[in-house]
Amino acid sequence: MLRCNLYLPFKPMTTNTFESFATQAAIASLNVYRTHISPRKGFSCAHRLLHGEESCSEYVKRILTNQNLSTAMQMAPQRFKACKAAAQTLHSQQAQSGCIIIPCCLPI
Repeated sequence: MLRCNLYLPFKPMTTNTFESFATQAAIASLNVYRTHISPRKGFSCAHRLLHGEESCSEYVKRILTNQNLSTAMQMAPQRFKACKAAAQTLHSQQAQSGCIIIPCCLPI
């Protein structure tokens, strides 16, 4: 029987290393979204449109950059709820102004 005595050092990923990697991956994903997907989706961040502040993707990226992954994961759902409320407000304002809203999936 042939035995192989190769020693491959395994260095476990520490929590700080994993969080740093995950943070960088999240920022890279947001950059791809903002560069390639967002310009083509056909609508803008409702929170930004209503409040004139940064978009949700800018907000999450800023938290990831200036704070940490854990904080971003706690704050992002709150921001997305606020964005949903902003979208409902904008929809209500459009309906009150008499605008006709045509869904993007209908042929014109």
